Amino acid sequence: MALVPSDPINNGQSLPLIAEVNMSSDSSSAAAVVRATVVQASTVFYDTPATLDKAERLLAEAASYGSQLVVFPEAFVGGYPRGSTFGVSIGNRTAKGKEEFRKYHASAIDVPGPEVDRLAAMAGKYKVFLVMGVIERDGYTLYCTILFFDPQGHYLGKHRKVMPTALERVIWGFGDGSTIPVFDTPIGKIGAAICWENRMPLLRTAMYAKGVEIYCAPTADARDIWQASMTHIALEGGCFVLSANQFCRRKDYPPPPEYVFAGTDDDLNPDSVVCAGGSVIISPSGNVLAGPNYDGEALISADLDLGEIARAKFDFDVVGHYSRPEVLSLIVRDHPSNPVTFASTSGKPEGPYK
Repeated sequence: MALVPSDPINNGQSLPLIAEVNMSSDSSSAAAVVRATVVQASTVFYDTPATLDKAERLLAEAASYGSQLVVFPEAFVGGYPRGSTFGVSIGNRTAKGKEEFRKYHASAIDVPGPEVDRLAAMAGKYKVFLVMGVIERDGYTLYCTILFFDPQGHYLGKHRKVMPTALERVIWGFGDGSTIPVFDTPIGKIGAAICWENRMPLLRTAMYAKGVEIYCAPTADARDIWQASMTHIALEGGCFVLSANQFCRRKDYPPPPEYVFAGTDDDLNPDSVVCAGGSVIISPSGNVLAGPNYDGEALISADLDLGEIARAKFDFDVVGHYSRPEVLSLIVRDHPSNPVTFASTSGKPEGPYK
């Protein structure tokens, strides 16, 4: 491994680039090598334009080091509302919590929309595949979503989190089977699952069946145990796993009383770490190529030898030679699940607020 430092600028602060690149001496492999970067950085909470500006600075820095694929954390645009209850208890919602949701809703983005156009332009400007975590606004329902862009500046599509975790279900809607894409690109087949939906075996199996080779796992889970899940998925799927998480301090969120970390704010000071990161890149054989990083905001990079996928699949191909479809099989309902369908005009299903 080689450690390559850098001095990116993040709101006037130095941001280290951790480029732990596999410097293999095996020159016999004819397979492609892809340089990938996972971004570990915090949202500018309640300020989507400033967050997009920060994203562009980070993207430019990653591209300057030759990255072809850049993965951002869960909810980077729009923000992950860590510690917030939105004033919800069973049978009750508070006026303050409703106002908090209004502000959070205002920070979300429409897909398609001007923010998506800007992200597409960034991907085109810096010639990278971009995987970006956002909070998507569809009318008055919010979704935790991943957006995909290509180096030509095209928006490719999205994945909506199919199962929000715990209190996330109060503020985010549920994705359906129509947004579990795997995109066949010149650098490999790219897909994504968000945070704890990575622990759903059937969702992973659907992605494996679509041939995912570069498995992106934007998350909000900074616990050490998360690394076990990432290693398992790499081995199970015979794929590269790229997990990006935010690194946040209390001062990255609005101060109290505007924003309160329920039950813990009294124990926090502005420099208290509220999400420690742990972003990581893992090979199909389960080797850690870069990270995990728990030290601060960083760009974490590695070279992905795509030949490693075939070598791993020789051992274990979960939806190929190691499957038993006559015993165990999966049906994925990959059509949109709309509450209302209008069939009077185009014949195409229409969702709400269209």
